Amino acid sequence: MEGTARTVVCARGNRLQAGAPTHSKRVAMRTPTILLTNDDGVASPGLHALACELAELARVVVVAPDGNRSGVSHAITTGDSVGVTPYEGIEGIRAYACTGTPADCAVIGIGELCETRPDIVISGINDGPNLADDVNYSGTVAGAVEAVLLGVRALAVSLASDPDDRSMARRWESAAAQARAILPHALAELPPERYWNVNVPNLPPERLLGHRFTSLGRKRYGEAISRIDERRDARYYRVWNLPGRSDSEDPDSDIGAVMLGYVSITPIAIDRTDRDELNRLRLSSVLGA
Repeated sequence: MEGTARTVVCARGNRLQAGAPTHSKRVAMRTPTILLTNDDGVASPGLHALACELAELARVVVVAPDGNRSGVSHAITTGDSVGVTPYEGIEGIRAYACTGTPADCAVIGIGELCETRPDIVISGINDGPNLADDVNYSGTVAGAVEAVLLGVRALAVSLASDPDDRSMARRWESAAAQARAILPHALAELPPERYWNVNVPNLPPERLLGHRFTSLGRKRYGEAISRIDERRDARYYRVWNLPGRSDSEDPDSDIGAVMLGYVSITPIAIDRTDRDELNRLRLSSVLGA
């Protein structure tokens, strides 16, 4: 991340009891351990807002890339070592900067840097949405996917801001509060081999309409290739512009829900096998199988 490094101070105190039972009987609850990662880098304000919000109710460990890894998808580091150094930029939070990818961060965080196996991994808060086909390219989503592959529950959380508009106000605290609200439900409801992809509209809390469980929409980036330059024998293209078409009008899709002002929660399975097609092919004579 570009910019001047600074230390974020996470306020702690009586808010630790927020959401606790109001009756007098004491309820013993184990403090969960949460591993945070992202693809925007360890200095990202979205990650800092999330760490500070969750530190009030959990043991938080941060393992995030030492720079921006946006769009690296599920890349892993092979044939080279991955460096990890302490990061002092979030006061009161045990944090590390990693030279690898978000997937590397999840592996090292779960396997080495958390004192106990984390109860959940949360990847984010991403600067910009991860909707529809974005999940195939997102390093933020890959951090969650890697955690699930290792048997740990996971959320990917993104703020539906415009990453190319640096003048746009980011509602990081609003998105962090939504992650906190979703957390207990994720711990209770997430089955194995699944993660939730969460996208929060870039709106103040009072303008959010609530939560909506959604399906993945579609974005069709390939229709938006633009040629921008040509020098000698080389041509230059801008490929990942805004998609030519998307499912923005479908309120049951993640794109449509966010555009309406809902926090979108999309349950996604790790197993991509098309079971219906598999059964059809097994009953058919295709290839004699």
